[in-house]
Amino acid sequence: MKKSEKKPACAQTTYFITPKDIPLSCPTEKMELWNAHPKVYLPIEETGVEVCPYCGARYELKESD
Repeated sequence: MKKSEKKPACAQTTYFITPKDIPLSCPTEKMELWNAHPKVYLPIEETGVEVCPYCGARYELKESD
Protein backbone atom coordinates (compact mmCIF):
# COMPACT_ATOMS: atom_id res chain seq x y z
CA MET A 1 0.00 0.00 0.00
CA LYS A 2 1.37 3.40 -0.96
CA LYS A 3 1.59 6.07 1.71
CA SER A 4 -0.91 8.21 -0.22
CA GLU A 5 -3.46 5.37 0.02
CA LYS A 6 -3.39 5.27 3.81
CA LYS A 7 -6.19 6.88 5.80
CA PRO A 8 -5.56 9.33 8.64
CA ALA A 9 -5.60 7.61 12.02
CA CYS A 10 -8.96 7.72 13.81
CA ALA A 11 -10.66 9.66 10.99
CA GLN A 12 -13.85 7.63 11.40
CA THR A 13 -15.78 6.80 14.50
CA THR A 14 -16.65 3.18 13.58
CA TYR A 15 -14.49 0.67 11.74
CA PHE A 16 -15.70 -2.74 10.58
CA ILE A 17 -13.08 -5.48 10.65
CA THR A 18 -13.00 -9.17 9.75
CA PRO A 19 -11.25 -12.12 11.42
CA LYS A 20 -8.29 -11.63 9.04
CA ASP A 21 -7.61 -8.27 10.77
CA ILE A 22 -6.96 -9.97 14.14
CA PRO A 23 -4.93 -9.23 16.19
CA LEU A 24 -6.55 -5.79 16.18
CA SER A 25 -4.57 -2.71 17.08
CA CYS A 26 -5.44 0.96 17.04
CA PRO A 27 -4.21 2.64 14.99
CA THR A 28 -4.35 -0.11 12.37
CA GLU A 29 -1.67 -0.83 9.76
CA LYS A 30 -3.87 0.89 7.15
CA MET A 31 -3.69 4.26 8.95
CA GLU A 32 -1.10 7.00 8.78
CA LEU A 33 0.70 7.11 12.09
CA TRP A 34 2.41 10.49 12.17
CA ASN A 35 -0.36 12.07 14.27
CA ALA A 36 -1.69 8.99 16.04
CA HIS A 37 -1.63 7.88 19.65
CA PRO A 38 0.53 4.96 20.87
CA LYS A 39 -0.44 1.58 19.43
CA VAL A 40 -2.79 -0.40 21.64
CA TYR A 41 -4.07 -3.94 21.02
CA LEU A 42 -7.80 -4.48 21.47
CA PRO A 43 -9.26 -7.90 22.48
CA ILE A 44 -12.21 -7.84 20.08
CA GLU A 45 -12.48 -11.65 19.83
CA GLU A 46 -14.42 -11.94 23.09
CA THR A 47 -17.21 -9.41 22.54
CA GLY A 48 -17.12 -8.53 18.82
CA VAL A 49 -16.97 -4.82 19.70
CA GLU A 50 -14.15 -2.76 21.18
CA VAL A 51 -13.54 0.95 21.71
CA CYS A 52 -10.05 2.43 21.69
CA PRO A 53 -9.27 3.98 25.09
CA TYR A 54 -7.14 6.70 23.45
CA CYS A 55 -9.24 8.03 20.58
CA GLY A 56 -12.68 6.48 21.06
CA ALA A 57 -12.67 4.72 17.69
CA ARG A 58 -15.21 1.88 17.73
CA TYR A 59 -14.33 -1.43 16.08
CA GLU A 60 -16.94 -4.04 15.15
CA LEU A 61 -16.02 -7.58 14.16
CA LYS A 62 -17.93 -8.83 11.10
CA GLU A 63 -17.87 -12.33 9.68
CA SER A 64 -15.75 -12.63 6.53
CA ASP A 65 -17.61 -13.17 3.26
